[in-house]
Amino acid sequence: MIWDPRDIPDQSGRTVVVTGPTVGGLGYHTALELARNGARVVLAGRNKEKRKQAAAAISEELPAAQVETLPLDLARMESVRHAASAARDLGPIHLLVNNAGVMGTPLRRTVDGLELQMQTNHFAPFLLTGLLLPQLVESGEGRVVTVSSLFHRYAGHQPVDDPREAEGRYHPWRVYGRSKLANLHFTSELERRLSARGLPVKALAAHPGFAGTHLAVNGQYGVAGSGADLGSAQARRLDRMIGLVSQSAAAGARPTLMAATADLDGDTFVGPTNFLQMQGPPKVVGRSRLARDRSAGQRLWEISEGVVGMSYP
Repeated sequence: MIWDPRDIPDQSGRTVVVTGPTVGGLGYHTALELARNGARVVLAGRNKEKRKQAAAAISEELPAAQVETLPLDLARMESVRHAASAARDLGPIHLLVNNAGVMGTPLRRTVDGLELQMQTNHFAPFLLTGLLLPQLVESGEGRVVTVSSLFHRYAGHQPVDDPREAEGRYHPWRVYGRSKLANLHFTSELERRLSARGLPVKALAAHPGFAGTHLAVNGQYGVAGSGADLGSAQARRLDRMIGLVSQSAAAGARPTLMAATADLDGDTFVGPTNFLQMQGPPKVVGRSRLARDRSAGQRLWEISEGVVGMSYP
C-alpha cells in the first residue's frame, strides 16, 4: 500500500515545530500539510520576513490554521538557546521536524567556531532537540523527525573528527554528506536512549530524494539560510537543471510527513519509492553501512554533547 498525504490522521490538539519554513521549501510544505490536518504549527526560521511570508501563505490557503513563528538561527548556538527558551510558552510539543539545513556551502566558520554545514545540519539541531525534549516528553506522544539526505552515502568517513579543527582540503559535498550521515547517527542513538529510559518520544528520519528546492543553488551562489540568489546566470542555469530532473518540493516533503504521522517504529528511515530513491511516493528505506555503525553513533553523541555544552536528561 502506497502512503499518501491523505493518510495523515487528524492533528487537532497537536503542536508541531518545523524548522526552515521558507515558502516553497520542504519545511513549508511539511507545515502546510500538518496545518491542513488541524495541527498548530510553529514556523522556526532565521529570517523574520521569510517567517512572516510563510505564515501568511499558510493562513491564506487555510484561514482557520493555527500558525505561529519562532526566531531561530542554527548558525548561532545562542539563537538556538533563545529559541528554546521562547518555545517554553508553547506548552507540550508533539512533533519537532529538524528540517532546516544548508548544502554544499564554501568553507565558513560560524561565530561558535564550527564549520557551517556541520553546525547548521547537526550540532544545532542536536542542541535544539535536547532543549525541547522535556516538552516532547510532556506531550505523552512526542516525535522527532530529522531530515537527512541520499548524500549520507557519500560521506567518505564517519563524522567524528574534532569539529573545531581543520581537516585539510575542504570538500563541501563530502562535508555535507557527513552532516547528513550525522543526522542518521543522531536519530539512531536518540531513539536508543529514549527507548532505554522508557520516554514517550520516538526519533525517526526522512530524506526527500531529489527535490526541486533552491537549497543547492543557495549553497553555491547565495547566502546560507537566506534563499537562493537567482540573479546570477550561473544560479539560474543550475536552478533550471535541478527543476528538469527533480520532483516538486511538495512531493519531497512527503517522506517527512510520513515519518511524522504514520504508525512507524522509532529509528525508521523514510524516503521516496522510485528511481534510486530520488522521487516517488514515500516508503521505509535502508541506509548505508556507515550509518549502521552504532559505535560511531555513540562517539558522535559524546562529541556533540561536548560541542554544545549539554547532556541530555
